[in-house]
Amino acid sequence: MNRKESDQLYKKATQLFPGGVNSPVRAFLSVSDRPFFVKKGKGAYLFDVDGNQYLDYVASWGAIILGHAYEGLINEISIAIENGTSYGTCHPYEIELAGLIIEAFPPVQMLRFTSSGTEATMSAIRVARGFSKKKGIIKFRGCYHGHVDSLLVKAGSGMATYGIPDSGGIVEELARYTFIADFNDIDSVYRVVRNNKDIACMIIEPVMGNMGVILPEKDFLQGLYEICKKEEILLICDEVITGFRVTYGGAYAFYGIEPDIICLGKIIGGGFPIGVFGGKREIMEQIAPLGTVYQAGTLSGNPVAVRAGIYVLKYLRENSPYALFDKRAEILKKHILSLAEKYSIPYTINSITGMFTGFFSKKEIRNYLSASEIDRAMYQRFFKYMLEEGIFFAPSPFEASFFTISHGEKEITRTIEAYEKVFAKLNRDS
Repeated sequence: MNRKESDQLYKKATQLFPGGVNSPVRAFLSVSDRPFFVKKGKGAYLFDVDGNQYLDYVASWGAIILGHAYEGLINEISIAIENGTSYGTCHPYEIELAGLIIEAFPPVQMLRFTSSGTEATMSAIRVARGFSKKKGIIKFRGCYHGHVDSLLVKAGSGMATYGIPDSGGIVEELARYTFIADFNDIDSVYRVVRNNKDIACMIIEPVMGNMGVILPEKDFLQGLYEICKKEEILLICDEVITGFRVTYGGAYAFYGIEPDIICLGKIIGGGFPIGVFGGKREIMEQIAPLGTVYQAGTLSGNPVAVRAGIYVLKYLRENSPYALFDKRAEILKKHILSLAEKYSIPYTINSITGMFTGFFSKKEIRNYLSASEIDRAMYQRFFKYMLEEGIFFAPSPFEASFFTISHGEKEITRTIEAYEKVFAKLNRDS
């Protein structure tokens, strides 16, 4: 596969950006490779500057659900841009998108737009502390909630990919207020709560997406909800990935829990930068200008991002692709696991609706520890072989893969055929 022009661009990029990238998850260092540079995306595919085509399962890290350059969305964006790219003041479309979100998430009575998921989780933590007048937060080992100082403790995603236990630059005095529990281990939560009485909130991905897809076990989320109610701890659901991905609405409804605050991003912006946090009225009214918790953003509620989000959410509400996503995932899972057995490849798949992760392991992947024990060297070979077949997965074994509505039967068949070729090569390698 020719990547000559991408290599030249990467060489220039390394002189301009740390590691040649503007987000560490875009680097291919963990798979001992260099990134390709995209010229355009269309449907389920990316096309690089060298003319190579890739069937895309990264989908802008879950932000794309209709596929790249979806015609109806592009038309809506074009109309929006004609009216201006940013106003810095109020406009009716932010009210319309807020209404769609609140309709889909009944626990949300008021919300505030931000420009990223990181801003949403950061602000949610701040308002939880302001509302409760307490300092501590509980997070779960391997859950990533953006690059917020308080939350970059035992985080997954890029932190796990590069083997960084915690980030440099995090002040010890701040980190001491972050308490770590283990996903799918309710006893670890009881231990934290028993030993610490100054806890403002607990933040969790209801479905982990940043150590790969890891599903909550029976009654785990309900157990967290009950602990929070009993101990007067605010429960924050980080649905930046799962919001409008696992169902219309989010994982909170899928699993029957009612958080105090919900954070969203990715899909609700139709591919544009956006985030939102929202919750019960008495909590959200603590935010300026009504209350003392300050939060602001020049581009919050950007009119182009908001109109893109309105289009996407209306499409999902009216066309509901979730049953089709389930069907696609089950077909893929069935064939891939059969191929893994045929070629004696240790492989397991976790999936829910429009997202899945394949792990090179014989064990069930149920938490950070089991995910961290996978065969990373085999994933590195898998990634490169798949890229040669024109299939693009994340350059890390600790990320989710995503369907879009543009991933049709042809794409599923192509993926299965690529898995067979790659598993055969991995078998020969061993």
